Amino acid sequence: MEFQENQFTLGGLSLTEIASTNGTPLYVYDGNQIVKQYKRLVKAFKGVDLKLLYACKALNNLNVMKLLLSQGAGLDAVSIQEVELGLLAGFQPDDILFTPNCVSMSEYEQAVQKGVRINIDNISILEQFGHRYGHSVPVCVRINPHIMAGGNVNISTGHIDSKFGISIHQLRHLTRVVKTHNMHINGLHMHTGSDILDAQVFLRGAELLFECAEHFPELTYIDFGSGFKVAYKEGDVTTDIDELGAALTKRFAEFCDAYGRKLTLMFEPGKFLVSASGVLLTSVNVVKQTTATVFAGVDSGQNHLIRPMFYNAHHEIVNISNPKGTQRVYTVVGNICETDTFGYDRKLSEVREGDILAIQNAGAYGFTMSNNYNARLRPAEVLVYKNKAHLIRQRESLEDITRNQILVDL
Repeated sequence: MEFQENQFTLGGLSLTEIASTNGTPLYVYDGNQIVKQYKRLVKAFKGVDLKLLYACKALNNLNVMKLLLSQGAGLDAVSIQEVELGLLAGFQPDDILFTPNCVSMSEYEQAVQKGVRINIDNISILEQFGHRYGHSVPVCVRINPHIMAGGNVNISTGHIDSKFGISIHQLRHLTRVVKTHNMHINGLHMHTGSDILDAQVFLRGAELLFECAEHFPELTYIDFGSGFKVAYKEGDVTTDIDELGAALTKRFAEFCDAYGRKLTLMFEPGKFLVSASGVLLTSVNVVKQTTATVFAGVDSGQNHLIRPMFYNAHHEIVNISNPKGTQRVYTVVGNICETDTFGYDRKLSEVREGDILAIQNAGAYGFTMSNNYNARLRPAEVLVYKNKAHLIRQRESLEDITRNQILVDL
């Protein structure tokens, strides 16, 4: 989002005009920003056979997925439904890695039927899969390296108490299962968490996977997950992608030489690609002053953007309707029957009822975690790309909420 010619723009287009055309609440994404982030990663990890798999759990609109496909991305899918979305978006099965957790064997069987790559993160399913398919279906295994990483306990996935992955201490058990069922292990995978600042976390995990690789002679790729930290406010420290790229590609090339052939280096960026691209536009319903606080109450809530409440995440907020107004302090809240505060004590240009507030860095885990709490409707989505605003999801209606309900005689 930029301030140009006395107005806030995204992708070169006026945000107030987009809001006027499409209504609020409204998610708006900058396609050029998504492409820019993708190319930044490609540049950072040059010199190796790189494949970036977009973690579509961050933002799974088909148009965003198609945009990243056009840049050469594959897809990281954590449910069979995400696999199906990926196929609808045009991804080839071999470019989709299916990495669920705590799902039944039947979901893996569906994924095999669709021809996508399989990633297994527990011994029980690995045994069932080996018994069912043996050597006929290649498998990647997800290793839990027992590295504590991530900006919030809810997004740290590689520590010893995590439900994700096969413990690195179970390597002996893992290799016995593989040998017993004559399984074809073609990939190793790890994901330690999100919002990782220290590049050394990836490098420590890499060394553990390189050691594991000695037990699997048929590997074609190693997947290091993702978790790159992005900035949510001015001054935020972020993952140094260039430093990580230089260090890891050098070490990966050395490993490949020792392993005896070149492997593909994979990452699964989600938030890194789409977070900064998105804003949530909301209209101010009421300015309410109490004995202690001035609230700006908007036409959205935690049902549309749950991150501030669920993760205590910070999102910058801007009054795009009054960019040069006097700065005042507001607490921005939603219209849900629960505490749903987007930001406490924020300094904003004077807020008036009817103004449009833009909540920034809302591209990742915004719409995909939205819901119909209080029977509120989920918002529309717009993608700005090549100087045009494309409506890519209609606003929900009450019909959408009641479609699957069945009225019975009681």
